[in-house]
Amino acid sequence: MAEIKDPENTLILETTKGKVVIEMLPDLAPKHVERIKELAREKAYDGVVFHRVIDGFMAQTGDVRYGKTDSKSFNQARAGMGGSDKPDLPAEFSNMSHVRGTCSMARSQNPNSANSQFFICFEDAPWLNRQYSVWGQVIEGMDNVDQIKRGEPVKDPDQIVSMRVAADI
Repeated sequence: MAEIKDPENTLILETTKGKVVIEMLPDLAPKHVERIKELAREKAYDGVVFHRVIDGFMAQTGDVRYGKTDSKSFNQARAGMGGSDKPDLPAEFSNMSHVRGTCSMARSQNPNSANSQFFICFEDAPWLNRQYSVWGQVIEGMDNVDQIKRGEPVKDPDQIVSMRVAADI
């Protein structure tokens, strides 16, 4: 098991494929880390599907509006088009590379449109560098991330069962 150095900046995800531990990087993307923790503490990510999963690239999740299976607004056809009820975030681009296990914010064409959706890289994706806000790195459970069902959209998608800040467990 990975050592958790900073429980306040570590996420524990239970997914339908198993546990994933993410070390958050508040020095790189303080507003994004704050938002992820806020939504995790509201249990907003619980039951959210991995709606876009591209082999050799990444697994995307975090649409708390349309991707949350136990919500009235759940709509698998629209998963990926929503965010949270909170305002979009300004970009926090850094020199951190998108490598295997990198956690980064999804957004529209507008660099300042990240909200709640994020992705985890399966492989290095250097073309994303300095274009997306990196906020974390998987430190345990990449073998579980690798098992997430692929698709655009995904049929019968995997999901985040629960997502907690380690300090709260």
